[in-house]
Amino acid sequence: MKYVKASFIVLILTLCSCSSDEDDNGILDDSQLDSFLEGREVVLDNVIACAASQENSEVVDVYLYPRPGVNNIRYYETATSEVDKDDFSQYTRRELPLLDVFNGYLLRYEVEPNEEKWVIVTFEEEGAIHVSNPIRLKQRSKPTEYLPENVMTDFSIGNMPEFTWEDGTFTDSIIYFHVVTNASNDFLSGTYTFERRFQYYKLDNVVLNITEETPPILTPETQYNFTLLAVSEDNWVNLFSEIPFEFE
Repeated sequence: MKYVKASFIVLILTLCSCSSDEDDNGILDDSQLDSFLEGREVVLDNVIACAASQENSEVVDVYLYPRPGVNNIRYYETATSEVDKDDFSQYTRRELPLLDVFNGYLLRYEVEPNEEKWVIVTFEEEGAIHVSNPIRLKQRSKPTEYLPENVMTDFSIGNMPEFTWEDGTFTDSIIYFHVVTNASNDFLSGTYTFERRFQYYKLDNVVLNITEETPPILTPETQYNFTLLAVSEDNWVNLFSEIPFEFE
């Protein structure tokens, strides 16, 4: 099997066909990740994905960024978290619906896990299978905090507002994903920083940018939204903050 390692930044971030029968839980028989990858060109750590528990719930959203042109997106999970996360034979495919985020710019799986476990997302791109870093679900031990009050906004630069934020209870986040959308929830920009600071639309401290086109200039007296995900090394979202904003 040919494996290709992706870049260091994507390594840190990580933010369907089957012929067998499916049972009531969505588990597909005889569909292990190692078998699926056998004989294929595989690119490791090259799907941007993370997971967060929903507010006041153990239901988990697994988010991914589907680069333009990808197909055959698949979701795999282990039975428990007490396994070797890098052993692909431990991952079984589940066929779950994909839901839109930011009007389809991102996608998510909604999962109701019976316990904490590891998750991997894959997709096909230009004939190769791209595999995310393992994602550790922590819906019980570290439920995602929803704290919009942790985000501060500075409008002193007009149409280039600066956002800063504080971590919540969990302080092991290593990277921060921030999205700016308009009032219709259309995606304007998506960026990652190691710092707890981002200014729209300056890229001086941005370590990864998933904005596909140059974003528009923000206009006064227009409502926008800022969404922040604070992500740990094992791709679990510790903090989820979303705030509306506008400037004069």
